[in-house]
Amino acid sequence: MAQGTVIHVALEQPTYAVCVLGTEAQLDVYSSAPTGCTSFSVSASPGVVVDVAHGPPTKKKPTGSSKWSLDPSLEVSLRMRAASVSTGDQKVQISYYGPKTSPVQALLYVTGVEISLSTDITRTGKVKPAGAPKGQRTWTWGPRGQGAILLVNCDKDNPKSSTVDCRDDEVLVSEDLQDMSLVTLNTKTPRDFFATHRLLLHVAKSEMDKVRVFQASRGKQISRYRAVLGPEQPCHPLELPGGQHSTDFYVEGLAFPDANFPGLISLTVSLLDTSNPELPNTLIFQDSVVFRVAPWIMTPNTQPPEEVYVCRMFENEDFLKSLTELTKEAKCKLTVCTMEQNMEDRWMQDEMEVGYIQAPHKTLPVVFDSPRNRGLKEFPIKCVLGPDFGYVTRGPQTGEVSDLDSFGNLEVSPPVKVGRKKYPLGRILIGSSCYPSSESQEMHQALQDFLSAQQVQAPVKLYSDWLFVGHVDEFLSFVPAHKKGFRLLLASPSSCYRLFEEKQKEGYGNMTLFDEVREDQLLSNGKGSPLALPSQASFPEVPFPTVPPASRNLSPTWTTEHLALSWGVRAGQPEVPGWLECVRRRLRGAGGKTRCYYYQHPGWIYLGNVESGAWALGVEGVPWSPLGKPQRTGREKVTGA
Repeated sequence: MAQGTVIHVALEQPTYAVCVLGTEAQLDVYSSAPTGCTSFSVSASPGVVVDVAHGPPTKKKPTGSSKWSLDPSLEVSLRMRAASVSTGDQKVQISYYGPKTSPVQALLYVTGVEISLSTDITRTGKVKPAGAPKGQRTWTWGPRGQGAILLVNCDKDNPKSSTVDCRDDEVLVSEDLQDMSLVTLNTKTPRDFFATHRLLLHVAKSEMDKVRVFQASRGKQISRYRAVLGPEQPCHPLELPGGQHSTDFYVEGLAFPDANFPGLISLTVSLLDTSNPELPNTLIFQDSVVFRVAPWIMTPNTQPPEEVYVCRMFENEDFLKSLTELTKEAKCKLTVCTMEQNMEDRWMQDEMEVGYIQAPHKTLPVVFDSPRNRGLKEFPIKCVLGPDFGYVTRGPQTGEVSDLDSFGNLEVSPPVKVGRKKYPLGRILIGSSCYPSSESQEMHQALQDFLSAQQVQAPVKLYSDWLFVGHVDEFLSFVPAHKKGFRLLLASPSSCYRLFEEKQKEGYGNMTLFDEVREDQLLSNGKGSPLALPSQASFPEVPFPTVPPASRNLSPTWTTEHLALSWGVRAGQPEVPGWLECVRRRLRGAGGKTRCYYYQHPGWIYLGNVESGAWALGVEGVPWSPLGKPQRTGREKVTGA
């Protein structure tokens, strides 16, 4: 039970105190004891429960009351059974006794009140029911964990709004409330109680720019929700009538966890005694609820898709036609970015990554906009952001951006286990350099800090800067596998080189693989050529036999990978024997099937392919809050490709 205030009694005149239901007030009987008194007894009205600890009674009276020795270590506490009907309607009498003195009494009049904040601390989608554990001042992980969850209100429910909902201090449409967490303040007091007391609702100043609280007044009109806490508003006095009332508040997150924000926010109500205008307001009681801001979570490409994004270009009509058929079979939505929207930038996966945030009452897809800001820079915020679809971005919005800041360099594994530690939501994978140099690249620190701060998908760095572009998705991919759940496919430059050599010896050295490029030229290793193998190692842009450039598993049965063939043959030319079979053989070994379609422009001349030219929004994974407490991970780095 929560501890309340310490009540000091006096002999000269009655003392008046307030005790909040659910708390214990400490009663100081020692400091007010008259000189010469050695013991005391306590009697109370039926609505008050008095407990005495640390020491047996010295004498039992026939009436049932007891005497205790006056000992400084003795603890006397009281609690209320119910809220008071009128001020001071419950009485406690302390009687002091001495061998040579007459009994002396001190009177205490107690007012019981109910003041409590309630929210979904059990993470069931409902405000904490009566009788649920109180543990609201801490937030714990795990299936039996306690603590509420807060969503960043980063979608745009009002079509007329120019930005995300959390940027304004208004509730413009009723759908906006569904993205917020409900908190209810329950009060039960005597009618005249707030003539001498008041309630304050507040957050820490360090958290006021991370949260906003709306108070609901009577009526259900949208205009009746007003912001009472938020940026520059850490505290708000509540004007409440006496009696029994419930007041609803709606809480929205304004910021995701990040380097300087662990994601925890405390909302507190404080009860103050204002009865003496000559003295500062006295704190009587506080109740708090703790929220954790829901992390942004990525979905692996082994999850079934819900929506596929792709750019329309002059030369990719066949590709779009094939992709349209696939999305129909997979029963997912296809969103095509027009040429006017993409401005000849087809690298959809480099521009954005779509994940989600999740609370018991709501799951919201959220697009993470990369700082690359090329032709597609307006697409995430103008075409993806909307009702029930959120938006977030990090990194430098102006100035220099490296290739590793594109989101082709951001992947996530399926659920994995590392030693004894389980990652039910997988682990984020980002490409990095092996060591700093004048030519090395790193993902911007703001992006790395954001990804690490989400906690539930601890990032791992992979050495990818050996590639011409340096994206992690150029040399690895995950495919579903029935028995093990998934297989990791890795690109192998040496395997590809051996395949080129085999085909050259078989007489296909003059076969055109790409426009004006023959196998003989690929193997020539000319200095300064964009195909110089050791100097730029751009193999992931050409067909590695060990990795398909698949954007996401588009099969309802989770067994088929879809390959866009920008390599091995031009339209109207015969296929080089062995190319496709090599890929299919590797996938069959992983327990999968393949389905191929042609895409005429090869990715290695920066025109894009399905790997970075299409992106799929997947089904969300397991709930994150029941997971075990995330462990701090070291700066793990995996080298080699």
